Parts: sequence; C-alpha cells; structure tokens
Amino acid sequence: MRKALVYVEGYTEERFVRDLLAPHLLRRGLILTPTLAKTKRTKSGPDFKGGITSYPRVRREIERLLGDTSVVLVTTMIDFYSLPASFPGVGDVAGGTCYERVEFLEQQLSQDIGDPRFRAYLQLHEFEALLFSNLEELDGAFPDAEVLAELRRIRGQFGSPEEIDDGQTTAPSKRLLSLLPEYQKALHGPRITRRIGLERLRNECPHFARWLEMLEGAF
Repeated sequence: MRKALVYVEGYTEERFVRDLLAPHLLRRGLILTPTLAKTKRTKSGPDFKGGITSYPRVRREIERLLGDTSVVLVTTMIDFYSLPASFPGVGDVAGGTCYERVEFLEQQLSQDIGDPRFRAYLQLHEFEALLFSNLEELDGAFPDAEVLAELRRIRGQFGSPEEIDDGQTTAPSKRLLSLLPEYQKALHGPRITRRIGLERLRNECPHFARWLEMLEGAF
C-alpha cells in the first residue's frame, strides 16, 4: 500500500479529499491523507489553520511533508484564484489560455520545491468551479427555478466549469454567493461534489481530470 499526502488550502478541500478522493484512491492501493494549510504556528495552543497567505510558509509546510520518507507523493490542492504574489511565477504569468497559465504556475511551483516526489496542483480557478459540473445537484441543495436558470446561463458561457473566470465579482464562488447567499463553502461544497461524483467531475473538468489520473497512477 502506497502513501501520499495532499496539502490543502482549507477545510472544504480537506473534506473533499477525505470523503471523496481518498476512498476512491484507497481502492487503487493509495492512502491519500489531506494536510490543512497552517496560517500561523504558535508556541502554545493550537495552530491557526486554513487559507494561503504567503508562499514562504507554504514552502516550509510542503518541505515538512516531504520529510516523511515513507510517502511516494506529495501534492497540493490550492486555488489558482487569488494566489499570493509571492508564489513562484505569479509575476511572470503572461497570456494564453487559463489552462496554459495554471500549468505554467504548477511547473514553477514544482521546480521551486525541487523534489521528484512533489507534484503541484492548482484548482482552476477555485473549488466552487467543480460545483458547476452538475447544476442539478446544486439545485437539489437549493431548489429555485430562477437561480437554476441563471446558473445554467453562466455555465453555458464556458467550455468547462474550470474556465469560469477569476474576477473579483465573477469568480465561481462570487457568482454562487450572489445567487445563493445561504451557500456555506465548507458545509455545502464537499456535500454537493460528493453527490456529483468523481466521474462527472472528471468528464467536465479536464485540468482536475489530469490531476486525478496522476493520483490514480501514482508511482
């Protein structure tokens, strides 16, 4: 049985990995364990967890995970949206498609870490994009015909849920909250993606699909 660690941005991603990804990969012989990002370490009492504030802290946390010689893989699940400027390559991202931009930053991150067991993954553009993979499941959680029609209109503007842009008011989470103010990311996000299922997510989200394929064949 192989062991892998995934460094996650917040509680939503932690639950997604624990409840959906990990059981799927366990059947393939990979034990996948999420590790929540720490925003602040304290000498006494619990650390503050959740959120990405600076790259130096992220780098230290990833290197700490790589210090476990029993793991065959360390990866990440961090939102591409609103990455801190201190992340490798952020200041050098040019044009191209969103897929080309996110892959460039993943390459820069992997190169900066410099360990063959490390594979960077940035969620394009953020976790909420996955929820647009099956709007019926969103409607099942928040039944509203008008909201569903608007969500379908938004989804129809993009080739994939991952392409829904990352503007301050038009990122996937911003669009959801404007239509569904009762949406709570850590509560509803993992629950809805679990109902959507990995196969639908794989079929709708090509960047996520490549990450999942890498995990399924990890070493």
